[in-house]
Amino acid sequence: MTVVELRLGPRPDEPGPPIGQGPQSYPAEVTQRLAGDAAQVIARYPEARSALLPLLHLVQAEDGYLTPAGIAFCAAQLRLSPAEVTAVATFYSMYRRTPTGEFLVGVCTNTLCAVMGGDAILEDLEEHLDVHAGQTTSDGKVTLEHIECNAACDYAPVMMVNWEFFDNQTPSSARNLVDDLRAGQTVTPSRGAPLCSFRDTARILAGFGDQRPGANDGATAGEATLAGLRVARERGMSAPRAAAPGSAAKGPDDERIAKETIRDEPAPGPSADVPPKNGATP
Repeated sequence: MTVVELRLGPRPDEPGPPIGQGPQSYPAEVTQRLAGDAAQVIARYPEARSALLPLLHLVQAEDGYLTPAGIAFCAAQLRLSPAEVTAVATFYSMYRRTPTGEFLVGVCTNTLCAVMGGDAILEDLEEHLDVHAGQTTSDGKVTLEHIECNAACDYAPVMMVNWEFFDNQTPSSARNLVDDLRAGQTVTPSRGAPLCSFRDTARILAGFGDQRPGANDGATAGEATLAGLRVARERGMSAPRAAAPGSAAKGPDDERIAKETIRDEPAPGPSADVPPKNGATP
């Protein structure tokens, strides 16, 4: 029997190579230390395998990206196969497949940010840093990437550094930002917590406490985000209150919605009363 080994890689639109770089296994002392942290994470979930996402952040905090050692560790802790862990890890873009700098700088290039100049910012930073998106500067400080929507369209164009917001950017402000990061200057996000390293951010995402002074004191919503709420309050506007199940319905649609809300049965199949196309006679 002939055995053929297929090395599966990412689709062309996925960032990074397959998870294969870095250590294949951890030294005993590292495994022991990580196992203590993993036990705390796993204890939070009724099913151990539910802890996979935070455990991936934990090993990303150890290596700066996902390595075969990290995949094997997560698999062993949760009694999963490495293939099962890899399938999850390669689905989410927050898990890095290549070594990542101290600061992961992401430029949003989705529709609104692109219209407002996001593409121009990314191109300018690629030239300024002499790297392409997905690469790290020669000093190991900055990894540049283009990212999808950050749900901050009211501040477009938006950049993120280690997942903290930098709003209303321009090519000039973006260049100043990465220069300050590389020079070790203190950089303050527009909203959210003070900056920390990429590895420290990964550990926080794994569920461990954020001990930075003022980490939980920063504003989470700015004026542009709250403008609609302010206008609604000024005009006495409010969302309609949902009728409680079983309460008196006000009309045919309300009655139908109320019934569908409380019923516990499969949805009906396609109706036989679908109108014919193009007005043809059935």
